[in-house]
Amino acid sequence: MNRKNFIKKSIIAGLLGSILPVATKAGEKSDGASTYHKLMNQVGFNHLPNEKEIKTMNTVLHKANTRGSANHGWLEVNHTFSFANYYNPERMNFGVLRVLNDDKISPSRGFGMHPHDNMEIISIPLEGALEHKDNMGNGAVVRDGDVQVMSAGTGIRHSEFNAKSDQYVKLLQIWLFPNKKSVKPRYDQISIKDIERKNEFYQILSPNADDQGVWIHQDAWFYLGEFDESFNTRYEINKSGNGVYAFIIEGTAEIAGQALEKRDGFGIWNVEDFEIKANKNSRILLMEVPMQIS
Repeated sequence: MNRKNFIKKSIIAGLLGSILPVATKAGEKSDGASTYHKLMNQVGFNHLPNEKEIKTMNTVLHKANTRGSANHGWLEVNHTFSFANYYNPERMNFGVLRVLNDDKISPSRGFGMHPHDNMEIISIPLEGALEHKDNMGNGAVVRDGDVQVMSAGTGIRHSEFNAKSDQYVKLLQIWLFPNKKSVKPRYDQISIKDIERKNEFYQILSPNADDQGVWIHQDAWFYLGEFDESFNTRYEINKSGNGVYAFIIEGTAEIAGQALEKRDGFGIWNVEDFEIKANKNSRILLMEVPMQIS
């Protein structure tokens, strides 16, 4: 590698490496840099997936085995989009969806106290339990079957640790750019056990505090579905101009004619609706988001 390319890659790695808090002890100092500006500076020119990854004019496919990955010993993670030391100029964001991390955290380990600002952060545990503490006085354990949301706004500091000493915690952590900056930080979590339905999609997130699920400062709607038999439906876009990023948590499915397997991601936009065919023992997350960052 020539010196010019080495310097360029070193600068990129340093910038992205500062995004992921690797501290495992509470109270470690931060460099104080803004989460929002770190991530905004890395999005694509027009905030859409790079045309090299577009299968047709309005879809993008991210196979599970093409994600960025890292093993920090206590943390194993797969990055759908560029994050920390994973950098791919064709994997920066899908509209306002900036981060989709598939995490596995060792027993009793986790992220020490660290800051965020002006991001909408959603955590969905898939197995185990995650202990949360923040500088707003919140302390909670988020379990499989819960959804957690934080509006970082003007700034929040929090820690996340595996609450169990004898099992891993696995979770999806999702970050969206907000449609309002510098709001008052807020925290919420709910159990979705009472709203989940077999063989249909149920809403877990929206822009409206009075709707089912949690709410965020963004015109986004999230749906989960678990299917134990052949299932066919059409998804209708809630807001014109939005796109949908589908993530196959378990099983297989076909979305808008595209066959998808476990942990594949598939984005579709410039449509009003599309068909979904889920196969047996599938679990699917649909994330409808604006395609332009305001």
